[in-house]
Amino acid sequence: MTGFDTVGAAYTAHSDSARGRLRHDLVERRLRAEFTARPARVLDVGCGNGEMTLRLAAAGHQVTGADPSATMLATSADRLAARPELADRVQLIEADLESLPFDGERFDAVCCHGVLMYLAEPGPAIARLAGLVAPGGLLSILAKNRRSIGVREALTGDYETAHRLIESEADRSLGNLGRETRGDDPGALDRHAAEHGLSPLSWQGVRIFHDHLDDTWIPEPAAYAAALEVEWAASWRSPYRDMGHLVHTLARRPERSRS
Repeated sequence: MTGFDTVGAAYTAHSDSARGRLRHDLVERRLRAEFTARPARVLDVGCGNGEMTLRLAAAGHQVTGADPSATMLATSADRLAARPELADRVQLIEADLESLPFDGERFDAVCCHGVLMYLAEPGPAIARLAGLVAPGGLLSILAKNRRSIGVREALTGDYETAHRLIESEADRSLGNLGRETRGDDPGALDRHAAEHGLSPLSWQGVRIFHDHLDDTWIPEPAAYAAALEVEWAASWRSPYRDMGHLVHTLARRPERSRS
């Protein structure tokens, strides 16, 4: 999880695009539907430019955003400064998964979005994150979907790359930010969560029909709203959800837990 200072501007531009907003809107919608605590204490690991941190704070939750990149955290802090009404609901800390300063502390929700794809394997990260989930709390993982590797390339007309990725059953491909990223299978992510005492919930595919569009896609408001509803409807259902570029898995720790 190094080198993100150099891609921060590109990520922020993507996050602000309609295509990036689809991801955030779909994930936020699911999270807000699943939160049981009002307000919830939320830990957002790998918070990046603070997009989800600020969205959840605006919904009334107390949110700690953690990121190893000082540059990304500075962007988050600047965005927070522009929203003074959220100042007492947000804490930002510089930390990665290994250096999170919360031993013994639990959260109503722990989010880790767009991080696992940069790690060699998901198991240790999920173990660390699951240990921070309070009884009754939620673990939210947004990862690259291994099942759909090659789909984006085919839809954009890069058939040579798509053919190579599909034939080789590749588990990684070049991401939006120019870095090779690894995909995870949603079933495997659910199993990892279950191994640490959490009960998996139904997973969703994210950005199924619009992932191949670039960040110059600027739909009219009505067209965007319609696209969002189509994505939401398909995100729960196979075979559509299997083709989402991202997969959103969630798991809940039982109220009575020995872990």
